[in-house]
Amino acid sequence: MNRGTVVAEALDLLDEVGLDGVSTRQLAKRLGVEQPSLYWHFRTKKDLLAAMAQAAMAPHANAPLPTPGDDWRAWFLENTRSFRRTLLLHRDGARLHAGSTPTADLDRIRHKMAFLVASGVPEHDARTAMLTASRFTVGSVLEEQADSGLGVGGELPADVPSIDPEAAFEAGLSLIVDGLTPRATA
Repeated sequence: MNRGTVVAEALDLLDEVGLDGVSTRQLAKRLGVEQPSLYWHFRTKKDLLAAMAQAAMAPHANAPLPTPGDDWRAWFLENTRSFRRTLLLHRDGARLHAGSTPTADLDRIRHKMAFLVASGVPEHDARTAMLTASRFTVGSVLEEQADSGLGVGGELPADVPSIDPEAAFEAGLSLIVDGLTPRATA
């Protein structure tokens, strides 16, 4: 049993039982080991959750970085969509990610920020837009993955209009980009 196997099994457990059901006891049982043997790889459950969050974000973290010739608007939209798609890959993906620190992704974040600034977006606005898009995306996915507001049987009450989560996300994302566009000099 290695660290990667433990994280992969923990993500499978997450998909089956949700974040509230993930425990080191359940994970050890799933792996066929005693619970203390997990501490060889992860000192605390918090350490395990951080490793799970990092592994769950791999599809987004490995997406191509922007290049100088790219249109910053098109890149910003695709980067945020990629983030959303990645959060949706796992049950409770947004909850798992929320509050995690992207320490392994800092160089990529710096590259993205430098790209926006080089594209004419003022540094403060680039930082604010990246943070806003990130929090908007996590919040959107949290709502999408939650059961709140659903009536018995998973259906909305008759007096509540149905909302397409993807359409709502795209509308909000467009507002962010549209608000940033006049502030960019290029």
